[in-house]
Amino acid sequence: MAKMTQTRHIQLMDTTLRDGEQTQGISFSAEEKATIAKALLKSLRVDRIEVASAGVSEGEKQAVTAINDWAREEGLDSRIEVLGFVDHKRSVDWVVDTGGKVINLLTKGSEKHCREQLGNTLEGHADDILLTVGYALSRGLQVNVYLEDWSNGYRDSRDYVYGLMDRLRGVGITHFMLPDTLGVMSPDEVYESLGDMTSRYPDVQFDFHPHNDYGLAVANVMAAVKAGVSAIHCTVNCLGERAGNASLAEVAVVLRDKMGMALSIDEGSIFRVSKMVESFSGKWISDNTPIVGADVFTQTAGIHADGDRKGGLYFSQLTPERFNRTRSYALGKMSGKSSLVKNLEALGITLSPENQAKVLARIVKMGDSKHQITMDDLPFIIADVMESRDYKHIRLLDCTINSRLNEDSQVAIRVELNGEIHEASGQGNGGFDAFINAIRSVLENKGIRLPDLVDYEVKIPRGGKTNALTECVVTWQREDGHTHKTRGVHANQVFAGVLATLRMINLQLHEMAL
Repeated sequence: MAKMTQTRHIQLMDTTLRDGEQTQGISFSAEEKATIAKALLKSLRVDRIEVASAGVSEGEKQAVTAINDWAREEGLDSRIEVLGFVDHKRSVDWVVDTGGKVINLLTKGSEKHCREQLGNTLEGHADDILLTVGYALSRGLQVNVYLEDWSNGYRDSRDYVYGLMDRLRGVGITHFMLPDTLGVMSPDEVYESLGDMTSRYPDVQFDFHPHNDYGLAVANVMAAVKAGVSAIHCTVNCLGERAGNASLAEVAVVLRDKMGMALSIDEGSIFRVSKMVESFSGKWISDNTPIVGADVFTQTAGIHADGDRKGGLYFSQLTPERFNRTRSYALGKMSGKSSLVKNLEALGITLSPENQAKVLARIVKMGDSKHQITMDDLPFIIADVMESRDYKHIRLLDCTINSRLNEDSQVAIRVELNGEIHEASGQGNGGFDAFINAIRSVLENKGIRLPDLVDYEVKIPRGGKTNALTECVVTWQREDGHTHKTRGVHANQVFAGVLATLRMINLQLHEMAL
């Protein structure tokens, strides 16, 4: 599809609070609805929002009333819309009672739905719609009309669609909203059908309401805009029935970057609103979700970090700064020198080339067993590397720790001590205590006494996740009365203590060998 060069303003109508709430398992509270509505209109600045379906419940009515009261004070009440039904007065009165200004009537856009679900004819359904529209206009409401299942209706019976449009145009309806209700259309089908509708009814303002069942919602949006549609419906985080609706974030950046369209929204608020909806809905988005996913501005491969450091070679229009986010460089087994340098720069840490090489080697080794090492983990790794010595008098070859509730922990170890293999077991009040008892039994057989433990401190990075690296700092009291601290770093806090202990033993054995 060719990139469009003309600048047109495209309205975005967000229906997270109505169609998005049809996602399995989602039911926003009244307070959550109000908070999201305010964020959509005031922070994100979408053009319109659809907040509910008329007549759902008394709680829903109270929520919509609260939203309308706030919007009226802000001068935004004309941008709040509610789905209504062809039921003459019932839906209209419900919307008016909430202080609403706009009703979106759900009508049948396919002959099959009209005949089999309503048991009605085109003429009869059109008469019912006109009756409700007339009443809504008399109550001071703006009226928009959904042609439900329009995509299948257009495919199966264009004459029905044309007949319905011919009867409804010119009666005061503001927007005719054309849904791909089951998400069955391809971009070519969208362009052909909407091109036909916009050319046949040039005086009508059409909205396009896509669904994502084939993963084509955003591509279909591009086709709809190319065909002349000037308003697009979407939801935050692609919420909606089945596979969801079109993602607001993706629609916004595609229309701006790929089609040169003008939009009202503030891109800097996209990520914050996405996180809010994610929290309220309990539907967690994938880490690689475009624009808003946790990992989409993270470079993993070392060659990418190198290219960015040397000239921004792996940047695109989708810069994190557009969305009030930051670029990061993952640390792990695929990291290169530039990945480490980028993280050190962000932390304000300077290391010599020799120490950089040591830290990078540790990161790559740890990356083989840990999915990802974060920038918050890096100071622990640096401190551990800087303190380490290449003493290998004792090496841990294997260690099994078993712990059960209300029972002592059991440890089995296999170590190499000055070239000899030793096996031992121990039990204790927790995994570390059991390890200490096991290692002491090995050392005592060789006449070696482990210093007394006087302090044991465990740290994780600030804001660290459950899989974050753990730093364990152990303070030991030696026979001469002096204290010594050793550090261990591991994703498992017990093994972090084990490594700190082995470091103390290696230091002892090194001194004994001098």
